[in-house]
Amino acid sequence: MVIYTSKKSASFFLRKHRKWPYSPYKARWHRIFNQQQAMQSLKQSALKPPQEESLNKSHLLSSLIHSFSIYNVEPTAKAFDFIFKTLVKTSQFHRIPSVLDHLEKVENFEPPESTFAYLIEVYGRTNKTHEAIELFFRIPKFRCVPSVYSLNTLISVLCRNSKGLKLVPEILLKSQVMNIRVEESTFQVLITALCRIRKVGSAIEILNCMVNDGFTVNAEICSLLLSCLCEQKDATKLEVMGFLEQLRKLGFFPGMLDYSNVIRFLVKGKMGLDALHVLNNMKSDRIKPDIFCYTMVLHGVIEDRDYLKADELFDELLVFGLVPDAYTYNVYINGLCKQNNFEVGIKMVASMEELGCKPNSITYNMLVKQLCKAGELSKAGELVRDMGLKGVGLDMQTYRIMIDGLAKNGKIVEACGLFEEALDKGLCTQSLTFDEIICGLCHRDLSCKALELLEKMIGKNVSPGARVWKALLLSSGFKLGCVETKLFSLVDSCLETKLFSLVDSNQTRLSSESVAVEQ
Repeated sequence: MVIYTSKKSASFFLRKHRKWPYSPYKARWHRIFNQQQAMQSLKQSALKPPQEESLNKSHLLSSLIHSFSIYNVEPTAKAFDFIFKTLVKTSQFHRIPSVLDHLEKVENFEPPESTFAYLIEVYGRTNKTHEAIELFFRIPKFRCVPSVYSLNTLISVLCRNSKGLKLVPEILLKSQVMNIRVEESTFQVLITALCRIRKVGSAIEILNCMVNDGFTVNAEICSLLLSCLCEQKDATKLEVMGFLEQLRKLGFFPGMLDYSNVIRFLVKGKMGLDALHVLNNMKSDRIKPDIFCYTMVLHGVIEDRDYLKADELFDELLVFGLVPDAYTYNVYINGLCKQNNFEVGIKMVASMEELGCKPNSITYNMLVKQLCKAGELSKAGELVRDMGLKGVGLDMQTYRIMIDGLAKNGKIVEACGLFEEALDKGLCTQSLTFDEIICGLCHRDLSCKALELLEKMIGKNVSPGARVWKALLLSSGFKLGCVETKLFSLVDSCLETKLFSLVDSNQTRLSSESVAVEQ
């Protein structure tokens, strides 16, 4: 063994005995460069017109082999990913199996699992469930070790319909043979899929299995399950509140959205006081309720006719610094109307305007309806005029309330004026309330006016009811022949309009059926 004592002698030894350097063509940077050039060549080949591509069924695969052989490098996983995505983008799903066969039998590199997860997802979107399952069990043949990633992808595909859902237990059992360990993410995929198809009971059973197996339950799954349970039409108060308590024992702390879902469920079920109790629990958990929660509870309490609680609740939200919106005011004013406290309701409308919250047509319609029920027609008229002055347009509901109120209180002429105004604005689509007006005019020996109104109705495609024709026929017996002539002409025009509409509908139906037969 020779020992050199100086740097000069050591350098001389290295120059004398070192091997010749590797060829620059075998360096790593050159291989990467060649792979990039091959990919560019492959992408250019994929841009060829469809006419040229259709001449060769394996156009992309042959282009890949040719492009990489020119640069003397092996095909990469990115190249195959590009081929798969191009085939999917161009809807050439029938060519994917040939590319997979080549990848399995010819190539030697280890493709990433993400490639197969992508294809499984694509098969799921195109309703090719059998191909997705077959590819999943075929993954080890591609020199790739399957994991829970591809398993979760397959399960999410199968859970999109009831037919695929039945195959999940078998897939889970076979995945154990493939040494795939089920993780929390797998349970999360199952629970999410079951909630999406409204199988909440099965999802809760999966949650119990998850807890029994020692897995940690995250807050997202708990919120999803609670939300879906609250949306179930046949869910009961005991089920929802019991499940919420069960989640608390698992360490789940409900948030604003969770409490809102529970409150909405209770209010829909006309359990306003229970919703108030949940609101108090929300505050005990140091979560400040928003105006949406207060509005829902306020609505529930008013529906339970606990108006004292409603006043306390409205004062409380103001003390907490919450700003009521139009919906909140509407709910509170509705409670005042149910107590026949119209004066306070009208004052509340003025307070809304002072606080910058503009009343809408719903606000006014509630007050007008209650005033008409109480016989306060003059105040109702003033409120309607106030609507117009403040830029709140009168809608169909407003006209219907006023006309109905005037007709029931015997003021047929005034109701007739409003009816004509609604007809001129094109707001009349039904004749339920307006039949009362025409019948009232006939009873008051105003058949000519009734006929004029009827003519306007027919001109606006508003069909009168049977009561109108009966009343007009009875009243025409005491009139001159001109009234009867006008009445019969109106009947003919109305029948003709109905006949034409029936013919048009039948022709449309027959034409659609003939098109379906031809197809």
